[in-house]
Amino acid sequence: MKSFENKMRAPKGIEPESWFIECYRRNNGRPLKVLLGLYKGNYYKFVLAVLFFFIKHACVWVLPIVTANIINDITTKNPNVVQNIIMYTALMIFLIVLNVPMNYLYVDYKSQATRYAETGLRKALVLKLQQLSISYHTETMSGKLQSKIIRDVEAIESLSTHMFLSILNIALNIAVALVVTISKSPVVFLFFLVTAPIAAFVMMAFRTRMKESNKAFRKEMEETSARVMEMVELIPVTRAHALEKEEVHKMSAQLLAVAEKGYRLDLIQSLFGSVGWAIFQIFQIICLGFTGYLAFQGDILAGDITLYQSYFATIVNQVSAVISLVPIIAKGFESITSIGEVLLSEEVEHNEGKEILENVEGEFSFENVHFHYKDSDKNTLRGLNLKVKKGETIALVGESGAGKSTILNLVNGFYLATNGRVLMDGKDMSAIDLRSYRKHLAVVPQTSILFSGTIRDNITYGCGVVSEERLMAAVKAANLLELIESLPDGLNTVVGEHGGKLSGGQRQRVSIARALIRDPKVIVLDEATSALDTISEKLIQEAINNLAKDRTTFIVAHRLSTIRDADKIAVISAGRCIEYGTYDELMEKQGVFYEMKKVQS
Repeated sequence: MKSFENKMRAPKGIEPESWFIECYRRNNGRPLKVLLGLYKGNYYKFVLAVLFFFIKHACVWVLPIVTANIINDITTKNPNVVQNIIMYTALMIFLIVLNVPMNYLYVDYKSQATRYAETGLRKALVLKLQQLSISYHTETMSGKLQSKIIRDVEAIESLSTHMFLSILNIALNIAVALVVTISKSPVVFLFFLVTAPIAAFVMMAFRTRMKESNKAFRKEMEETSARVMEMVELIPVTRAHALEKEEVHKMSAQLLAVAEKGYRLDLIQSLFGSVGWAIFQIFQIICLGFTGYLAFQGDILAGDITLYQSYFATIVNQVSAVISLVPIIAKGFESITSIGEVLLSEEVEHNEGKEILENVEGEFSFENVHFHYKDSDKNTLRGLNLKVKKGETIALVGESGAGKSTILNLVNGFYLATNGRVLMDGKDMSAIDLRSYRKHLAVVPQTSILFSGTIRDNITYGCGVVSEERLMAAVKAANLLELIESLPDGLNTVVGEHGGKLSGGQRQRVSIARALIRDPKVIVLDEATSALDTISEKLIQEAINNLAKDRTTFIVAHRLSTIRDADKIAVISAGRCIEYGTYDELMEKQGVFYEMKKVQS
């Protein structure tokens, strides 16, 4: 038996995540074509699903014919009435029993196709999010992205089911009803056809308002998702400052806005459905009177009233089903547009075709570097010039907002210089494959970032198989040994969401151990010792000093005492390097650095 993964895979090895991104790019602004493209290689599964649906519903389509024939046999006193009743009964029992295996096969093929697209879309979003630039993630609320991955993909999966299966099934139901009707009475058939333009008119009348309401509701839901995530993350701060009421009030306002948008959407959908239902119920009553009159005139048999009434009810119900699908289709198309906002974003870190680095020495040169963030005309760096030799430890100091973290982001390759050049081993950072460069890089951010696994998992993240000796060496160097030995599960202790079971200093030491175990050529430490107590700070500082030997190290520090052993110190002010030298040289100069040190003494 094929595995579930193989069942969902499209033929010819199509990778859904890459194809889906390309599908959006080819069909930008055309939701229906995007939807069709998502199922490339799986169309036959929908065809089979519709076939099995047709067979499983045969009992429903045949029953009105059987009922009419039995009534006609009885009223016309057919001599074979008993035999016919037995035959019709056996036929209906067979069709009802056949429903069970046909329904299983219908769901099997339908689910294979829709789950393929659902999984592929989510994988495409994950792939794209990994490709998008740091600036994109900085400017986009994570809650909105979460809403797209969960809510919007679910809406598209629902749309797929209704577009490719429900609508086809509805069409089959209507086709069967009309074929049987025209074969028995062209007059009644013409009466049935009158309902079609009315149905189209009802759907078109509500289409624009439905689309606008779905878009407004989707936007508000994304905003709410983002606000909820912020609220959850801020709960410790909120509790610490007794701001619970203010936070509840703020969230209540947001939730009320969602409720209002949802309320307006509900009213439009309700009016849309009820108007359509009322129109078709009136026509069904008219159909009953019309066929009754034909039977009275002798144009049709009495049993045929039941037949036509059943089939007209089928047509009415199916057209009503189409009407009820319009909100789902509108919501699904809006979700396709929503996901396109991510998949079509051009804010991607482009590495293809650039030079791949096998080795990194770690020599850096900033040549008249200017940089400003997106949507800002103000330069954060203004003609920065700085040279860092291989294996040198350089500390960046200065006031908040001076540009220190921006320099680290240029070293990481998160951003590229707006003007000027950043050279690494003589190569322009904009011309190299940054992924290959980052394999030789280790970063310890100011705010430690841990995931909800074990301490071992967090330290060895991305390193593959790591020996116990290498792991313990990193643990000792990061001053984690005492903590590990005090925990019942040691390195296998689960740290909780965002490392919440550890203290701030412990989380930071885990981050430092993660950097140590990579054996990098370039190290970036952004306030790496800021969360440590005095004793731990001293031990970590010694470990960093040992680690920094023969490795290029960038350190941002506000505690000037921690950078005494740095090879060079760069004082950054207003995006420029205004002083540069060793600790002793800058102290002797009695300039800006000297004044900063006096303030901290």
